[in-house]
Amino acid sequence: MPHRLAAWYGSAVHGLTRDSSGKAGFGGRAIERLLEEARVSTPAYVYDLDGIRRETQALDEAFGDAPHIVAYAVKANSASTIVRAIGESGGGADVVSAGELDLALASGIVPNKIVMSGVAKGDDEIDRAIATGIRAIQLESVEEAERVAARAASARQTTGVSIRLNPSVEIDSHAHIATGHDEAKFGVAKSDVARAWAVVDAAAELRAVGVSTHVGSMLREPGPYVESARAVCDEAHARAAAEKPLEFVDFGGGFGVDYGGAPVEPPAVFARAALGLLRDQKLEHLTLVVEPGRSLVGAHGVLVARVIQAKKSAERRWLLLDAGMNDFIRPALYESRHRIEPLERAPGGKVWRVVGPVCESADDFGEHELGDDPPSAILIRDTGAYGFTMASEYNGRAVPAEVFVAGGRVVKVNPSPGRKAWVEARLRA
Repeated sequence: MPHRLAAWYGSAVHGLTRDSSGKAGFGGRAIERLLEEARVSTPAYVYDLDGIRRETQALDEAFGDAPHIVAYAVKANSASTIVRAIGESGGGADVVSAGELDLALASGIVPNKIVMSGVAKGDDEIDRAIATGIRAIQLESVEEAERVAARAASARQTTGVSIRLNPSVEIDSHAHIATGHDEAKFGVAKSDVARAWAVVDAAAELRAVGVSTHVGSMLREPGPYVESARAVCDEAHARAAAEKPLEFVDFGGGFGVDYGGAPVEPPAVFARAALGLLRDQKLEHLTLVVEPGRSLVGAHGVLVARVIQAKKSAERRWLLLDAGMNDFIRPALYESRHRIEPLERAPGGKVWRVVGPVCESADDFGEHELGDDPPSAILIRDTGAYGFTMASEYNGRAVPAEVFVAGGRVVKVNPSPGRKAWVEARLRA
């Protein structure tokens, strides 16, 4: 492995564990000790790189000898240390901006394993994708196909494109993360697909290399995934019948994680279901692209926070943290529930309502069993995806620190910029 982090991977203990005294840890080390080693204060995200690598390798291996690309959805967690670890474990990248594209390239992802999605790519972003020679720009409308054709002609450069279909499939998920239904802004509607292909086929600078879809996120089993993938297979057959065969089919991502409420099938089950569909459709010669995000990183990160104080009023009991919705917005944005546990002992006992410091009623992480005596610190589980990457400085609160752990050692630290940096930036405004 070419990167220096590789030396710490191997026989490490994977996943969140607790020692005999109940202390939470990664890689056989207590998280409290890891934070001390990193010299950061809370709030802080802590990531288990060994677990992320193992998750990526397990999915990659599930495809066997079938041609495939595990295109990690960089938006889930854009830390270069994580993107690089996934790349070293066989992954590529699904990016949705020029910034993510440049990050993926700088983190060692090769262009041929990168696809770019997004409904409103700027001209500069299209130009960047064309210049870097990525596997494909995913076209999400007829109008975008025309724009990409014009930018490629202006650059006098040929670029690979795929059409992202809107499969018109409803899934059982939060409205904000369902992307494959008729009213979603994403993808080309079935009624517009012929016009989109006509634009592509008429443009000498565009190479039609694939067709894709993405039905939404937090899929618990592969049924809806396979249903939406059938629309992709239909288009692949139609292109082949027109003597315009494609190189790949992209079934998207959306594989869920178990946030503690219900079991979720692992990504390998989705991979096997996708391969089964390709075999049934006699399309197994095509490269299969999948776009996992949270399923690779979500379970392998925690957000650590200190308890500022307890608050009791009649029968109500609150724990007030130094971490809030600015640090972790999923509960406020998606009404999601994440397990919250004491850092230094196992969960259980009396229930406390856990809230943050932000001046919003939505800054509420729900009720959790934290014991008779409030802990001095807690961890919010399964925050490796859509945590730091969606954090903000709302209420003048600096974004949290990030600590990366491999083999029980801190291998990288991204410190919080701190309150002073926020004040100085706003004074310049």
